[in-house]
This record gives sequence, C-alpha cells and structure tokens, in this order.
Amino acid sequence: MKFNSLKIRVLAWFTSLVAIILLVFSLFLYHSLNSSINLKIEHRLSSTALLIKENIKTKKSLSHILKNSKYRLYEIAIYKDNKLIAKRGNTDFKKLSTKAGSAEFLTIENGDFINAYYILNLPQNSIKIIIYQKNIDDKIENIVFIMFFSELVLLMLLVFLGSTLIDKILFTIKSITKTARNISVDDFSSTIPLPKYDDETKELVVAFNKMIHRLKDGTKKIERFNSDVSHELKTPLTVIKGEIEIATLKPRDISYYQAILGKIEVEANQIQDIIDNLLLLTRYTKENIKQTYKLCSLESILLNAIEIFDANLKEKDIKIDIQKIENIQLNANEILINTIFSNLIDNAIKYSPNGKSIYISLYKKDNHIHFIIKDEGMGIPKDKIDKITDRFYRVDESRNKSIKGFGLGLSIVKNSVELHDGALHVESKVGVGSKVEVVFEKGFKKKPASYETVK
Repeated sequence: MKFNSLKIRVLAWFTSLVAIILLVFSLFLYHSLNSSINLKIEHRLSSTALLIKENIKTKKSLSHILKNSKYRLYEIAIYKDNKLIAKRGNTDFKKLSTKAGSAEFLTIENGDFINAYYILNLPQNSIKIIIYQKNIDDKIENIVFIMFFSELVLLMLLVFLGSTLIDKILFTIKSITKTARNISVDDFSSTIPLPKYDDETKELVVAFNKMIHRLKDGTKKIERFNSDVSHELKTPLTVIKGEIEIATLKPRDISYYQAILGKIEVEANQIQDIIDNLLLLTRYTKENIKQTYKLCSLESILLNAIEIFDANLKEKDIKIDIQKIENIQLNANEILINTIFSNLIDNAIKYSPNGKSIYISLYKKDNHIHFIIKDEGMGIPKDKIDKITDRFYRVDESRNKSIKGFGLGLSIVKNSVELHDGALHVESKVGVGSKVEVVFEKGFKKKPASYETVK
C-alpha cells in the first residue's frame, strides 16, 4: 500500500479527526460525570446537615440526635461559638476544618475512594454543623476505564468502516484509471459501467465516457482528414511534379517556363483551397461552436455574399432574383453562416447555364428561419441526392469536368447547418434545376412534403 496514496491521506485525516472528537467527548463526559457525582454527594451531605438542624430545633440532646442510625455513614461535629459541643466519629475536625479553609464543600482523594466534607452554618444561634463521609466508592474511574477501551474499539471500527467506504468511493476512480490505461489511438472501445446511484461519481463516469466518445470522434475526424487530404492532394501534386520533370529535361525558353509556373500556381492554389476547406470542416464541433456565437444580421451576410459573386454572375449573364428578404437577427457563428450562403450561391452559379436566373428568399415563419435558393441548372438525379453532401463527391464528374470544384462545398454547408441545430433539404429534377432550403431552429422537425432530405 502506497503511503502517499489518496486513500492513506484521507484515512489519516479521518482517523485524526475522529480521535480528536472522541478525546474531546471523553474529557467533556468525564468532567460532566465528575460534576454530577460531586453534586450528588454534596446534596446528600447537605440534606443530612439540614436534618440535624431540624432535630436541634426539637431541643433534644445532641448526643441523642447523633446516635440516630440515619447518621451511621457519617462522622459529625457540632460547634457553638467555635467550641465543639457534640461529635460522632474519630475524625480530627479541627485539622479537617483547617484543611478545608473557607470551603463549604470539599472532596478529598483517598486511593480508590473519596472523602467528602460539608459545613452548614447557622448564624442565628452561632452553630456550625460539619458532616464528613469517608471512603465513598468513586465509580467514575471504572467508567473512564470502560469508556477508554470502548472508544478505542469504536475508533478501530470507524477506521475500518472509513477504509471500506473510501475503497467504495475510489472504486470509480480506479475504474477510470484502468480504462484510461487501456485507451489508445487504435482502441476507444473501453467505457466505464454507470454506477447504480445518481451521485457525483455517476456524473464523473458519464463525463469520462463522453470524453472517450469525443476522443473517438476526434480521432475519426483526423483519420478521415488525413485520408481525404492524401487522396485529394495526389492529383495536383502529381501535376506539379510532372510539369517540373518535363521542364527540367532540357533547356526551355522563358515563355515555356512561364506557362509551367502558371500551371503550378493553379495547382498550388487548388491545394490551398482544399486545405482551407478541410480545416473549416474540422475546426468547429458541437462542444465549442456555441462559444463563437454572436448576434448576426442574416440579411447583411447574404447581401455581402451575393455581391462577392457579382463578377461570376456577369460572366455567365445570370440574374439574381431576390423574391423575399427580411431583416433577421440570429445568434450564430458569422463565419459559418457566410460559408453556407456563399457555397450555395457558388454552386447555383456553377451549375446554371448562361442566361438563367437564381431565386433567393430569406424570411422567418412560425419561429423558423428559412433560406431558399433555387436555380435553373442541370439538376441532380434522385438517386444521387443523398450523396451530394459527402466529402469530395461530385455528381457525374465525367460530364462536369469544365466545372471547377472539389466536392467539399455541400459537405461544409451540411456540417455548418447541423452545428447550428438546423436542417438542410434539397429538391431537384434533372434538366429543370435544384431547390435548396436551410431551416434554422431547434424546434424544426417537419420537412416540406415535396423535399428530399439530405441525410
């Protein structure tokens, strides 16, 4: 057993505290018992003295009074004007009075017994009655002896019970320690069974198990991130490597090198875009997103996002038709809200033929915030809708090679919407166009009847 362990420290504190409490209790009890016994003796002696006083009033002779069997346990002396006028017993009362001094009541230790001394003064007739009792059995010593061993046994019992209780309390901590030792990057399967009672240890176990799940999810995200990055970076890196190899085979003129560097720059920018998008997907979680919330104007964010794509719209002669837009405030992450609007507008522009229109609405209805964007593009086959939010997924990429992208936009949109407890719905028909609706509000559960929900 480790002497610096938590159990030993707690047990030492507990034992010390209990020992101090028992000691204080013992001293208090001893004092109380001792006072109680002295009071009892004093009361008995004073009662006897008062009884003698009453007998004196009857004018009986003092010798006759003192011979009464009621006083057989006591030695008695009666003084008048400081002169001894009657006595019972062999005690030297003069010497005893000198020892007692001015005290009316006094107890004197006598081995295993005590002697008691009491004086009753009768000033009206100058009489003093002294009662003295010898060898009073003092049971308090026996009580103290029994109490000492009883408390010793009690202390040992409490220490044992305390040790058992500490073991029970520390069982959860030991389980956490054991589970923590078994956790590794490759194994997050270990969890701690929940305790029976709803107490602090259960809260600790629940928090620890949740931490394991978060670590597991985080590791999966890292693994997926590594896989995605390695997969997507292969193509631009291969292109860059190939261009460099060709350029270094033999001397070239400046225009050729400029063309090569231009291609490398394009591929390098693609690598940067991929990394930025993947980092955005993994930056925020359910646990930290609310710490970044602030009151945002959705109308302002949307209009700014539309303005950014002004050049793209003019290039393809696409018209933005704002059907309805309301000034709405939402407590949210402004970066992710802007990302949602920007990616959906960008997708609508990319997949819309020249000369078409894009319809946008932003409004509040039944405590739900709705953002709808509808295009007249090529549309998405019904069997592909569930997959379009998967990372790096592109619908029929062989037919869309002219459209740049990595298949991360809708994945980012879905992740951003879910982080705000929202819902994303898509309705699309090939050759007609697509309609995407984002609904913000925790209470949103019912989807529009004609929509295909993106899972």
